Amino acid sequence: MIMAADSEAVRLDLPWPPSVNGYWRTAPIRGRGGKTVIRTMISKQGRKYRRLVAFEVVSQRAAKLGERRLAVDVVAYPPDRQRRDIDNISKSLLDAMEHAGVYADDEQIDRLVIERGEVSKPGSVAVTIRPMESTP
Repeated sequence: MIMAADSEAVRLDLPWPPSVNGYWRTAPIRGRGGKTVIRTMISKQGRKYRRLVAFEVVSQRAAKLGERRLAVDVVAYPPDRQRRDIDNISKSLLDAMEHAGVYADDEQIDRLVIERGEVSKPGSVAVTIRPMESTP
């Protein structure tokens, strides 16, 4: 597969995402017959991040990519020098962009590259999404 022309690329500057550890939470839920089950759901911090991304997608007038196969490049500018696993930001970032309608499902992503940039308070991510095309 090759990437489509750069003119089809969507570029977004987004806030620093919560790590996967802060994006999800578990809670006991009382089910039928009084049985308690543990549910995993998006945390308050995760829901706030999804709203911020949706706002940025609209304000930056990002094109919608529909159901095409995609390549995503991320430059992550951490808010400080704290040690962190760079891959922990991908799930919340990709889910938030899906929720904002940039693409239909993060399953469409065939290529994902995450690069650590310089420290930049309060932290941000620069995202470039390109459609992929099949080779002839």
